[in-house]
Amino acid sequence: MTDKDIEMLRQAIGEYLDWIKPMPCQHPNAGMRYSLVLSDFLNFVSEKGIAWRDIFTLDILKEFRNYTTLKNPSHALIGLSAYLFNNRKIPEPLVIPNYQIDLPDIYEQYLIYHEQSRQIPYTQVKQARRVLASFHGYLESHKIDLSSLEIDQLDAFMEEFNERLATGTCKTYRFYLRGFLKYLYRERRILRRDLAPLLIGAPLFAQDKPPKFLRPQEVQRLFDSLKLSTPIDIRTYAMVHLAYFLGLRPKEISSITLNDISFSRRELILRDRKNNNPIILPLPEHTIKTIATYMVNVRPKSQYRHLFLSLHRPYRPVSSGTVVHYIAKAMKEAGLPSSAYWLRHTYAQGLLLTGASIYEIKEMLGHQNIQSTKRYLHIHIELMRKVLFDETL
Repeated sequence: MTDKDIEMLRQAIGEYLDWIKPMPCQHPNAGMRYSLVLSDFLNFVSEKGIAWRDIFTLDILKEFRNYTTLKNPSHALIGLSAYLFNNRKIPEPLVIPNYQIDLPDIYEQYLIYHEQSRQIPYTQVKQARRVLASFHGYLESHKIDLSSLEIDQLDAFMEEFNERLATGTCKTYRFYLRGFLKYLYRERRILRRDLAPLLIGAPLFAQDKPPKFLRPQEVQRLFDSLKLSTPIDIRTYAMVHLAYFLGLRPKEISSITLNDISFSRRELILRDRKNNNPIILPLPEHTIKTIATYMVNVRPKSQYRHLFLSLHRPYRPVSSGTVVHYIAKAMKEAGLPSSAYWLRHTYAQGLLLTGASIYEIKEMLGHQNIQSTKRYLHIHIELMRKVLFDETL
């Protein structure tokens, strides 16, 4: 791939994102999701050196699915390819074989109602379709009519359908089926009574799980693996610093503005914080240097005052999803099965080890309720590592 090809793709992505922005039918979060996917796709194409003529093929899409940490990237690429095809930039659009199951009208009408009335994203509609297709097949095989449906028949279906599924997945699928039952009773008057409240799972008895955090050697592995060879690498490095050394949430990182940073006082003011609980945090020297490196060498000039901006035109503030994505990607590359919030939890555990009180930790983390902070006291780290993991401290 030539530099000209890369610039063509970058420009095409920017034009496409601007084109879909004003669409009234567009889901509010679609633009943000598409921007994340297409930014990652641009990096992928650039790293792999894929020629322009080969970009929009099924083989490249399959490779990209393995490359990206984002879920369901296909829709953004299909939309971009269709846009380019309509503007005669590529010979044919990307087309994925459709394996969608056609359902009777009542199911199809519900799925349309479900998507439009609640502005449900396509991925959830697809999941709901999968559940309803299995439900319809069950009713047909047992010769059960929808209008005469009873709760014991629903329970029998769920027992059979959920046999090999995880508890969380079963809960989600019950939710989809309850929505259909409500529709049959309230909107269509097909059912004689509302069966949705009766469709429940077995009670679960479990305590809240302690927060997950990184051990010291895992933190070291993460920072050793971070690269500074590209603008995205430098931006990610700064994000990781803020998440680990200050315990910031992804939303807080994405909301930082240039006005919030005082290099002379080495302070960061968090104004836009969860629970409306602003705070001034000290900035470690290495974190200040990391932010300064990003600002001087990477951050594009923009009308926006946000610290972190997208790196392709039009330059806009990044979302919390962007922060989550790139931190998770860095962790994945370091071989760590963890997420952005693990760094926040690791920060809290570090405060606990240094002798900070539960109230001090509460203020530093920005918790409104001290019950949220008490989760970090479920683990006495040193004792747990000695007894359970036989680790040398």
